[in-house]
Amino acid sequence: MTDIQTLRWGILGAGNIAKKFARAMAKAKHGRLAAVASRGADKAKAFAAEFTIPTAHGSYEALLADPLVDAVYIATPHPLHPRWAVAACEAGKHVLCEKPIALNAWQAEAMVQAAKEHGVLLMEAYMYRCHPQTARMVELIRSGIIGEVRVIRTSFGFRCGGEPTSRLMDAALGGGGILDVGGYPVSFARLIAGAALGCGVAEPVSVSGAGHLGATGIDEHASAVLRFANGIVAEVATGVRLNRENDATIVGTEGSIHLDHPWTHHPKATARIEIRVNGKEPRVEPVGDAVDAYACEIDLVAVHAAQGQVPQMTWDDSLGQMRTLDRWREAIGLTYPAERPELSEPARGGTLRVLPISACRPAMLYGRVAGLDKPVSRLVFGCDNQREFRHGAAVWDDFFERGGNAFDTAYGYGGGAMEQNLGLWMERRGVREQCVVLAKGVHTPECFPDRIATQLTVSLERLRTSYADIYLMHRDNPDVPVGEFVDALDAEVRAGRVRAFGGSNWSRERVLAANAYAKAKDRRGFTALSNQLSLARMVEPVWKGCFSAFDAASRQTLADAGIALLPWSSQARGFFLRGDPAFTGDAELVRCWYGEDNFARLARAKQLAAAKGVLPIHIALAWVLHQPFATFPLIGPRTIAETASSCAGLAVTLTAAESTFLEHGATMTQRG
Repeated sequence: MTDIQTLRWGILGAGNIAKKFARAMAKAKHGRLAAVASRGADKAKAFAAEFTIPTAHGSYEALLADPLVDAVYIATPHPLHPRWAVAACEAGKHVLCEKPIALNAWQAEAMVQAAKEHGVLLMEAYMYRCHPQTARMVELIRSGIIGEVRVIRTSFGFRCGGEPTSRLMDAALGGGGILDVGGYPVSFARLIAGAALGCGVAEPVSVSGAGHLGATGIDEHASAVLRFANGIVAEVATGVRLNRENDATIVGTEGSIHLDHPWTHHPKATARIEIRVNGKEPRVEPVGDAVDAYACEIDLVAVHAAQGQVPQMTWDDSLGQMRTLDRWREAIGLTYPAERPELSEPARGGTLRVLPISACRPAMLYGRVAGLDKPVSRLVFGCDNQREFRHGAAVWDDFFERGGNAFDTAYGYGGGAMEQNLGLWMERRGVREQCVVLAKGVHTPECFPDRIATQLTVSLERLRTSYADIYLMHRDNPDVPVGEFVDALDAEVRAGRVRAFGGSNWSRERVLAANAYAKAKDRRGFTALSNQLSLARMVEPVWKGCFSAFDAASRQTLADAGIALLPWSSQARGFFLRGDPAFTGDAELVRCWYGEDNFARLARAKQLAAAKGVLPIHIALAWVLHQPFATFPLIGPRTIAETASSCAGLAVTLTAAESTFLEHGATMTQRG
């Protein structure tokens, strides 16, 4: 490959692993040391003098601001990886981050998204993946030389001094075996299983584990069994308080392969692979000349800088790796202090930003809901799947930093876990007054006026707030006179526990009756409604008792009455991503959205998306946003990447002709 840029490297952190990296730079073909940073200027200067580095910075911020640095090697303790990797991406630097890339998969998602949005490379520094021996191992497995792979046995562990204050023994610094060295056997097992299955890197279908947590709260030793598809089983082990074999064996139906010390290749020794095939004499295969795995890693970053990922350790690989380590830690009951709600920090750094952090992100749009004294982001984050606080914290931090301030939750979601986690997040971040909280309650069969106050009290306690910005009845009960509901909700407004209210899945007729009653009795009326609306017509209700606002009469009522619509399933639950007459694997998708008229709308959305250079799902969301009445679509992302995809719809503008074309197929007379 020609025209490979020689990268000027800055080292962030000046510990032992940074020294290994600095020594390897002398053997790299496409890199040179430009700067080093430490929290103390004296330590940085000493490191720079030892390795003849031109510039020493007394702060990490100074290194990231250095225009003579192209790429950053992050060598800090584990909990600091997310903060400084994201900051480096924002500074436009390529990033090689020491393993583990983060404490958990949710933090890793934030890092990957930052690299995507800023167009820089991000790689997790599993240097052994870059060594020729690893590539040869994959070739051998794919060749079938030992038949079908059945068992992978591998370990990496050592005995440290055990001082409670050392990094390895400190839970606050992410110490312990699993994160420090246990990731090596896990990543090896996933790689070998993937080679055997023909899918690159494989994800285990199950993870079970056991381990010992020491006095400082870290895993002193631990083992796990990873079960993959096709009956492949991996036995992995680690520890920081006992020496392990530090080898790897792959057993197949026709033989086995063994490696000694596959993680710590000596730069002056030739790598060797021991191959045993049934019925043949064992043989040892040398793998090329002696090479430095760190130098290989440095050069691969330069080679693939323009692509953003190194094939030997991709973003998806790192995310899968962290998910597996999360499951292993969960199996032995290991949670780090930084992951606990009372001690956690924002996923993208030390402070939350009110404005989007990157000019490349679509600007958040805002609107108004009658009764509220603060703007409402046009996208509302549905808080219905974040059962773990660390999950919620990562995705909510990201949404808030994109300018999103509206969050939808409900009394019944997750048995109250969603409200509790959202409340903890707002309290820890100190952002309650900047947020618009949409609370819902009195779902069937408890849809009665006297249950509103009772459930609202519980919801507010869980949310750690004294009021809900918007309160919606989650369902209607047509057997109850509508005035009784209005009276109960109006009382909550007068008590200061609700600012605005409305209903979710209420019929047009009942909403009109509620507001007529409110006007006659001098009460507050409905100013918000959460019925389904999307470019795709809801063919059948997703759940019993659901209503759509797709019909012309409902939309006209919303426009005439000035009622804001907060539509759920605003993207038709993936119809504009997965909808295809040939795809019937999702029974709900087929039942609720498959219809000739919807497939025609999908075709028109694809046509317009191609013209505008976006995805059909962005066109579909833009259609909801461009209604002639106030809409605040609810989105339900599970990941940061899904949030980013939804937010991309904010940048799409539609003319009235284009909106009509999408819905009805009329000829477009103008383009937006």
